[in-house]
Amino acid sequence: MKTFSARAADVPRKWWIIDAKDQVLGRVAVKAANLLRGKEKSVFTPHVDTGDFVIVVNAEKVRITGKKEEQKTFMSFSGYVGGHKSENVGARRVRHPELLIERAVRGMIPHNRLGRSVYRKLKVYRGDTHPHAAQQPAPVKLR
Repeated sequence: MKTFSARAADVPRKWWIIDAKDQVLGRVAVKAANLLRGKEKSVFTPHVDTGDFVIVVNAEKVRITGKKEEQKTFMSFSGYVGGHKSENVGARRVRHPELLIERAVRGMIPHNRLGRSVYRKLKVYRGDTHPHAAQQPAPVKLR
């Protein structure tokens, strides 16, 4: 018996669309990460990019549970004196709501070359329109 190992060139890619309107951020991110990695496919191979393309629309309408809207903070540091910046979820939702979903998904995929190639297949948009209609994305039903 031989162990099957998929080749990235032989894996057919599909396009999926997730509507994040009134959906919990974590559930959207988990579904997107699993589709990007290809974990729901029978040919899943951990060290090969076997995943599909994922489009997430309505990023500004994603739901955050509990008091995270005011209490959860995102921090960045430039490396210079006084270069510490932080903002809460509410401020980030106003400034750049796509980052909420992008950063949540990025934390759920591998932190290496494979993860970077997987992450490039994620497309997140603020509103309900996207420029990928020609790819005919199939809708994803979240629980």
